[in-house]
Amino acid sequence: MSDILILYYSRYGATADMAHHLARGVEQVPGAQARLRTVPPVSTVCEATADDIPEQGPPYASLEDLQSCDALALGSPTRFGNMAAPLKYFLDSTSPLWLAGALVGKPAAVFTSTSSMHGGQESTLLSMMLPLLHHGMLLLGVPYTQTELLSTRSGGTPYGASHLAGVNSDQALSEEEKTLCLALGQRLATTAQALAGKQS
Repeated sequence: MSDILILYYSRYGATADMAHHLARGVEQVPGAQARLRTVPPVSTVCEATADDIPEQGPPYASLEDLQSCDALALGSPTRFGNMAAPLKYFLDSTSPLWLAGALVGKPAAVFTSTSSMHGGQESTLLSMMLPLLHHGMLLLGVPYTQTELLSTRSGGTPYGASHLAGVNSDQALSEEEKTLCLALGQRLATTAQALAGKQS
């Protein structure tokens, strides 16, 4: 069974909704399972300690989640054209995995949501790719064979799945955005399986 880690931070729920659609895409691939994980908020005033188990949603991610997965989907809302601080804070803790080469050769993909159409979707996706490249991961995007990329009037990029949440962060995912999330989850799972088949 291929284990696909979907690791995300979500403030108002849009990125979490995307994560669940990616998970559905993963689990449409026979022999693949999705594992949802999140990260706690970061305090703006001091080092804060969160409970090990969040009040709602999936468990918080650990380094073991990353080490044991076969592929990774990384998601964040945009913050001034960059990933949100809580996700970056978690990624900054992954040096032991980098030193061990634990993520080298694993496929990865990224996804994001923004409040405005030109609010930094593509730059945020690119910013999330940088630490994954340092870890030696194999990055996957959304190919233009997914024709929704040509028809979408909201989110959707070749760099990864994206969503236009609106200024109040209350817009539901469009049908194109849902389809692109599903497609990215499927692509990640099938690639992980193909790579595992070549290595065994």
